[in-house]
Amino acid sequence: MQSRNRIYLSLGSNLGDRIGYLTRAVDHLRETGKIVAVSTVYESQPWGYKDQPEFLNCVVSLETDLRPEELLDKVKSIEKRIGRVHRFRWGPREIDIDILLYGNLIVRTNRLEIPHPRMKERDFVLVPLLDLEQDLRDPVTGKPYREFLKLVEVKLKPFCCILV
Repeated sequence: MQSRNRIYLSLGSNLGDRIGYLTRAVDHLRETGKIVAVSTVYESQPWGYKDQPEFLNCVVSLETDLRPEELLDKVKSIEKRIGRVHRFRWGPREIDIDILLYGNLIVRTNRLEIPHPRMKERDFVLVPLLDLEQDLRDPVTGKPYREFLKLVEVKLKPFCCILV
């Protein structure tokens, strides 16, 4: 039997009932394992494509025995069930679930890259991630994520409490 791994997922929504989509995503993520913690929800400006509504973002920590590719399939299935419509890269979305970290594992495949390749550039990932775990370190460089946060302009606004 495989041991449970600590996973960190980033959730975002900028269309429709944003908080409702995040809440439903957290509920569905219980299918993948045990939810350990959910960060505060923050409102953030769009990243990449700017001409779209502001996002609500949070980070979920969970324990799972799913392998990385199985977890990816599961979160994509959850996005679809909740109502995500794929439009274009970095465009508006009902729900987006990204795998940020999978323990200390480093994964590089055509379908999946862990740690998430752009997480160190994004305030809407780093702030809620560090809300949950101040001492997390990047598995690739060994540097604490709080060091990367010092290099990012933080424009987030706390939106609401934790969605548990």
